[in-house]
Amino acid sequence: MSALIDALRQRLPAECVITDELRRLAYGTDGSFYRLIPEVVAVVNDEAEVCDVTRIARDHGRPVTFRAAGTSLCGQAVTDGVLVLLGEGLATCHIGAGGTTVQVGPAIVGAEVNRRLAPLGRKIGPDPASINAAKIGGIAANNSSGMCCGTAQNSYNTLAAIRVMLADGTLLDTGEAASVAAFKASHGGLLDSLGGLAARVRADHALASRIRAKYKIKNTTGYSLNALVDYTDPVDILAHLMIGSEGTLGFISRVTYHTVPEYAHKASALAFFPDMESACRAVVGLKQRPVDAVELLDRASLRCVADKPGMPPLLKTLPDGVTALLIETRAPSATELQARIASVLEELHTYPLIEAPAFTTNPAEIERLWNVRKGTFPAVGAVRKPGTTVIIEDVAVAVPLLAAACLDLQKLFAKHGYHEAIIFGHALEGNVHFVFTQDFGIESEVARYAAFMDELCTVLVEKYDASLKAEHGTGRNMAPFVELEWGSQAYGLMKEIKQLFDPAGLLNPGVIINDDPAAHLKHLKPMPAAGQLYAPVDRCIECGFCEPQCPSHGLTLSPRQRIVGWRELSRRQAAGEAPGQLGEDYLYMGLDTCATCGLCSTACPVGIETGALTRAVRGEQLSGVARSLGRVAANHFGATQALARTALKAGHLAEAIVGPKALARLSGGAWKEGMPKPQALRYDITRSSGDKVVYFPTCAGRMFGADTPEHALSATVIRVLERAGYAPIVPEGVNNLCCGQSFASKGLAEDADRKSAELEAALMKASNNGEYPVILDASACSLRMKTFLAERLKVYDLVEFAHDALLPRLMLHKKAEPVLVHLNCSARRMGFEAKLKQLASACADQVVLPAEVKCCGFGGDRGFVVPELNAHALRKLHADVPAGCCGGYSSNQTCEIGLTHATGLPYRSIVHLLDECSEEAARLATC
Repeated sequence: MSALIDALRQRLPAECVITDELRRLAYGTDGSFYRLIPEVVAVVNDEAEVCDVTRIARDHGRPVTFRAAGTSLCGQAVTDGVLVLLGEGLATCHIGAGGTTVQVGPAIVGAEVNRRLAPLGRKIGPDPASINAAKIGGIAANNSSGMCCGTAQNSYNTLAAIRVMLADGTLLDTGEAASVAAFKASHGGLLDSLGGLAARVRADHALASRIRAKYKIKNTTGYSLNALVDYTDPVDILAHLMIGSEGTLGFISRVTYHTVPEYAHKASALAFFPDMESACRAVVGLKQRPVDAVELLDRASLRCVADKPGMPPLLKTLPDGVTALLIETRAPSATELQARIASVLEELHTYPLIEAPAFTTNPAEIERLWNVRKGTFPAVGAVRKPGTTVIIEDVAVAVPLLAAACLDLQKLFAKHGYHEAIIFGHALEGNVHFVFTQDFGIESEVARYAAFMDELCTVLVEKYDASLKAEHGTGRNMAPFVELEWGSQAYGLMKEIKQLFDPAGLLNPGVIINDDPAAHLKHLKPMPAAGQLYAPVDRCIECGFCEPQCPSHGLTLSPRQRIVGWRELSRRQAAGEAPGQLGEDYLYMGLDTCATCGLCSTACPVGIETGALTRAVRGEQLSGVARSLGRVAANHFGATQALARTALKAGHLAEAIVGPKALARLSGGAWKEGMPKPQALRYDITRSSGDKVVYFPTCAGRMFGADTPEHALSATVIRVLERAGYAPIVPEGVNNLCCGQSFASKGLAEDADRKSAELEAALMKASNNGEYPVILDASACSLRMKTFLAERLKVYDLVEFAHDALLPRLMLHKKAEPVLVHLNCSARRMGFEAKLKQLASACADQVVLPAEVKCCGFGGDRGFVVPELNAHALRKLHADVPAGCCGGYSSNQTCEIGLTHATGLPYRSIVHLLDECSEEAARLATC
């Protein structure tokens, strides 16, 4: 192995060859219930690197697996060989004229492609539930579909061109004539073999008919044999065989999709039927009507979400057997939408219903209805026993057989003891998912699972000629059953295809083609309990949905990977094993570089905030000295801040002597160019009449000042409040007060809560027991106090109050130059994106909110302690800075320090923008 790693290090940058145990473990985990630990992880950023890494692995006889986002549910993205991780250099996107086509690299997230297409009213066809995390490479390699795309709009049927690299390193771009000509010259034998294979299939009418029949419904079991009957040109056959090949035939370097319309007008309804039979009969009728999605939910799935906030009250009182259909229809205009709604209702009223369904076009109501459907899978995951995993299976039958198949599934659940199982899915395509929990740590439980799978697959194939994998791909999970579904003749074709493309068998072996009948019972992922410090960790299903939100993902670990690492450390501790080097590495990768921003919880299906785990672990590992120092700082907070201001003043003196760049180097990046000066503690309130409002200047604003006292944050907030007719009140003893956030982030939970309680008492007094509104000028502190107070006292973030209360009172003159805004993690978690954008839009015609920048990674003081986290989190910011922009705005002072350093542009609180524009409006009004 050392020779292999040495060869990789000679080809790739050092940071792109990952050999440490912690990250190999982390990348040995995908969204499935399998785990394989790679020998090495190689991060690639272009085709040349992919080619060389594959060649090096081939030279050393090691298998290669390509990994995009790792949201795979069937074990496609794990290996014990060389794991080739797609880097950001492969996250390309080029939109064709009018948006009718889009050319995308394999490392770009599907939702990001749709975001870029949205202004043109277009989107890609595949719409998997994981689209906010899944990348194009995985979407194409698994032929993923989803709720609305059916079979007509999946990758196979919307493919315009594909660029692939074969096992020998040869490239073929089916969209470039020169590439096709060169490939025909160099690989004529392969193309002839594919052409001969297709001709042989078409000549066998029974086999050709069977293949066509199998793809009338969703099917991702095995290779895309429909390519052999749908196309005669061997290049087209090759292109479509690559779709759904799960990295076993080659590397998908680029995909060009025909896009599909994204209609702005939508309506949804939840219809309740007395039983599964009547609901499924309705699906048959609805398939002939103008519907875009019909999602089935059995009674068990409705029951498991009934108690969640925002769910329809009816869910709690429905009798047994009731089955729901969630229906959506879309149209290019409001008039057409109403016509489609009428058509759907006409069909529904021919079936027995619990109550008359009503369509809504209200976006909030539509979201509420879809939350019923989206909440089913995580609801099962959230209540499972520690140590168990969640399994989601995925089958399809002809729509007229759907009711009988679902009833048989329910019987199988009962027979094998999976009493918590639920059924839901894309009924319009006869495609249902079923979810249950499984313990793979007990031999008898593994045997129960094996018996269930054997009977399940036999019943579905022999009775329904079902697709055992409709849209999740074959993977390791269903590989032993491919021959059962397809028969020996078709399975033989698949083996021939694998041999043609990968004669050495080094591309993702064990996936799709696997002659081991027990392969699905091997390499099962352990799920040791890890919830002693933060119980919600045990709910993690390791799906990876959190990863695009995390500022440290790609630098060290993502939230999913932190939990994987922590689970292993917990297992070792329980077994009496030493943490070893993995434990040492976790200190930096797991703890030091976690921004504790909490954005992971906004994408997590089961609501886990991995930052809470980090804070708990930090607290557990604090020494007695550190705890004592924290207590002293909390007890003497005013003096502590005074010392910090003195240190900041000393830093500016040092900067004047050695220069900002030298000081940044000497401080390990802690000192930032453009660092604010220390704040003079003055709160000059000039207005006593008007509506009273309590203003709490938070710690960072009291620490960091501006070039002149009047431009300090507190002075600006007071000035804008007074200009809007408010009479601000600053709490007594403000300089000794703190919300506790800075203590909480370091694991000092008791000190944090004590400071929060002190602030609560001061705010209660200043607000006359809540009579006056209370404003905090930093979103992180606002979120902390909103959570701590739990509505005992209503507090407002400055963004929130400025939007709701100040905008109607202020005259504003818009700036000519574009305005750059940053939605920090706390404001994002509080749902203030629209309010921040509206504030900025009231002050400028051009407002830019960089879509690919989430948390800035400054994390309170992380930007000083581990500046590489801040730099990594903001690496995509520069591309979105508009020409002529003079500065940016946010609502957290430390975030603004990091943003200023990253861009070279001054970032300040959004209140400064309101101040400038309202002052200019007042000046113009007097001219």
